[in-house]
Amino acid sequence: MAQITGQAGTNLSSELATYLSNNQGSLTSDQIVSIINQYLTGGDKVAAQGGAVNTGIYKPFGEFDQITGKTEIVTTGLWSGDAGSLTTFFSSPTQPTLDYYINAYNTDPDTDSSAAVQFAVAYGNKTGLGSVSLANDDLSTLATKATYAQYRSILLDRDDEYFTFLSSSNSVAHDSDDIYVVNLSRSRYRESMDPGNFSLTLSGTNGTFTFIDDSGKKFDDTVGKAGRVFNIVQGDLNLGTENAATVVDTFEPQTGQGYGLFYPDQGLLVLNPGALASLVGTEITPDLGVDTPEKRNHIKLFDSIKLGGDFEARRTENISTAHYFVRATNREYNFSNNPSFVTGSDGTFVESSFERDPKTYITTVGLYNNSSEMLAVAKTSQPIPKSFDREILIKIKLDF
Repeated sequence: MAQITGQAGTNLSSELATYLSNNQGSLTSDQIVSIINQYLTGGDKVAAQGGAVNTGIYKPFGEFDQITGKTEIVTTGLWSGDAGSLTTFFSSPTQPTLDYYINAYNTDPDTDSSAAVQFAVAYGNKTGLGSVSLANDDLSTLATKATYAQYRSILLDRDDEYFTFLSSSNSVAHDSDDIYVVNLSRSRYRESMDPGNFSLTLSGTNGTFTFIDDSGKKFDDTVGKAGRVFNIVQGDLNLGTENAATVVDTFEPQTGQGYGLFYPDQGLLVLNPGALASLVGTEITPDLGVDTPEKRNHIKLFDSIKLGGDFEARRTENISTAHYFVRATNREYNFSNNPSFVTGSDGTFVESSFERDPKTYITTVGLYNNSSEMLAVAKTSQPIPKSFDREILIKIKLDF
């Protein structure tokens, strides 16, 4: 650094040495500020804050420089790459658990090693229909019965034996012996699916139909053992327009039954096979046979989803955030530790104009603990010029 000399020709370094000698080798920050300011004129004088001079590369955060403990709700596309829409569906015929469920991939797992599971489709039957019975095979695992029981234990209260869907008869709901389940991968929905932002298109011999949840049509959530639950209805999200979601049918017209239940906190769609088959087409009607081989009814629903070609969904997460305000006042960070900043043994500035008007560029901010260990680092999008006539405020946001 350049040498600072007083008007009487005294040297700042020698005066500091004298002060140290007279004060038994110690100086307070206030004394240092006082000494330095004797050698600087009006606008160049050093300002002390709270009895300390902010020098060097470290600066402690003040009381109002950090805001922690905040939570933000973030919604993003649910599928791989944060995509909001999945339009291609692939399966693996060699999947070992095919009797229980079928995985849906975003690309062909037989040719693409990066293919990732997006969701799974399963079929469950309360009494085990659709699986080979023990009478026909002593080694049968009764996959459909196990599937129904598994989801019942996860989603329903202890005394509730059936999945119950809406019915056009207000006094009597429909207790279903069987269910189709669309089970989203936990790595996809993370905390929860975003209600009001999913739509599933099914296609069959009767046409193509889109299903959404009814969260946009009600003010109160139904909360059960598995968290929030909404009804699945036929409708349209009307994305890309100013219109709210449209509900076409709450009940399947022929059967008068609801289409299913949506559990956003579990990433599950539980569908009513009877209502779907009546609306979409008989090809997704479950085969209830108990002879060999396994009927694998879930493949029927997977094929209908694949033919429909559109599954839109978003996830929502509560993200903990912390905000740090890094302030570089006009007196701070105007000099550099880079050896190229000065020249010669006396520390003369390479650029002579820096003697009274030094300039630097800020490119990086590091966050350290009290032991001077770096915990996080932030890079500016471009170098930020810094000088005595320029102050800088950099806001750093950490999500975790």
